[in-house]
Amino acid sequence: MATCLRSSVIPLLGLLFVQSALAAAPKPEATVKTKAIEASLYLDDRIKADAALAADCLAEGKKWLDKNAAEAASELKQDPQFFRDGGWSFERKYSVRSAVGDRYVSIVRDDYMDTRGAHPNTDVNTILWDRAEKKRISIRPFFNETADNGPTMTAMLKAVIASLRVEKKKRDAGDTATAEWFKGLEPNLLKIGAVTLAPSTEAGKSSGLTFHYPPYAVGPYVEGQYVAFVPWETLKPYLTAEGTRIFGGSRPKDDEEEQP
Repeated sequence: MATCLRSSVIPLLGLLFVQSALAAAPKPEATVKTKAIEASLYLDDRIKADAALAADCLAEGKKWLDKNAAEAASELKQDPQFFRDGGWSFERKYSVRSAVGDRYVSIVRDDYMDTRGAHPNTDVNTILWDRAEKKRISIRPFFNETADNGPTMTAMLKAVIASLRVEKKKRDAGDTATAEWFKGLEPNLLKIGAVTLAPSTEAGKSSGLTFHYPPYAVGPYVEGQYVAFVPWETLKPYLTAEGTRIFGGSRPKDDEEEQP
């Protein structure tokens, strides 16, 4: 009898485990599923709690889904032999990185793309959201000037490259900590990298700027993503009154350890 009970309980426990895992798995906000592609879009709960921010991310994400679905359909029609093992697989996730001064929300947008090539690809970009204005903004309001090749951007780029060299050393990737790999970075807002406000040990503040780089941006694919950190003290001489208000404290240890 005991053996029979055990044989019945084990499958039941397995079923409960699977059901629990499925319940815990996040549900996509939008999906596309055809013979050519299966693509999903995810927003984290903190984004969904802000109606304006959620609507903004969802609108952008749906355009991305539609664009890739159209490309996949075109490729399937043109080269169906490349889809014999299945269609493309795409995924986009929007996640809150920090909320600063009860106003500024930094979002990391992670993309996964598998087009049945040599390997899947990933990309990363960022959004800085102003809750008061209910719109996307840049980091310009925090600095007195952000002119291309100006003092602020030059100091910022120097600090970014110094941080990347440290991160590469941690990964035993010092051989690629070279000007050749950093030549794509320039001292202007559009070419220095996707930026977020880093969290801080001081509530409501940001400890500095973090710059997010996908594979191939500053190193070979095998090295994966990189995050460069620039502490606010480095940029203190260039801050506006609003920049001075929102920056403070230091970077939390767990944030540093959670880097890609």
